[in-house]
Amino acid sequence: MSWLLPFWIALLACGLWLQRLPWWSIAVIVALNALTLFAYAADKDAAQKGRWRTQERTLHLLALLGGWPAAGVAQRMLRHKSSKAAFLQVYAATAMLNCAGLAAWLFWWAPFARL
Repeated sequence: MSWLLPFWIALLACGLWLQRLPWWSIAVIVALNALTLFAYAADKDAAQKGRWRTQERTLHLLALLGGWPAAGVAQRMLRHKSSKAAFLQVYAATAMLNCAGLAAWLFWWAPFARL
């Protein structure tokens, strides 16, 4: 999903520039991505040690909420959840849905929210 990253960054920058996203939202996005990276690392560690695992739907929810860039990094860096086709298909859908939702907020809902 690295091809989607420039579009996502452009959406965030546009949202800030148009003042449709508050500046603190960037801190929330950074924190969410850090949490997502931690969740993947913890799940990888648990898988290696045979312990309780993070549910896949939790990892997908984190991606959908905006942590998909960190999820992609974790998949490559940690080699975790990077070969399961069904998981990767849902991951791709969550990334695209997150970008579509952000675009919809910035260009459709946000202008009317100020009325």
